[in-house]
Amino acid sequence: MRRNRNEVIHLSDKQKKQLISEIEAFYLDIRGEEIGIIERQQLVELFCDHLAPIVYNKALHDAMSWLEQRVEDMEVDYYSLYKDVP
Repeated sequence: MRRNRNEVIHLSDKQKKQLISEIEAFYLDIRGEEIGIIERQQLVELFCDHLAPIVYNKALHDAMSWLEQRVEDMEVDYYSLYKDVP
């Protein structure tokens, strides 16, 4: 099933809270700044709308590459079972 390009990644409330907390900690630790609630939520939306589909597609690509390698390995193993016929 192909994903609609306009479809965004939806996070659970728990996942959103965790991500918002991570953003807040990043800004405080790395930049020494506090970031407002609205800004944190906007960043989460930005990530979900734009970054998450890229990561999702990369994960799909990596999974397909892994699967193709396993199928290739199985094919080699399969042909190794053939017996030489005189």
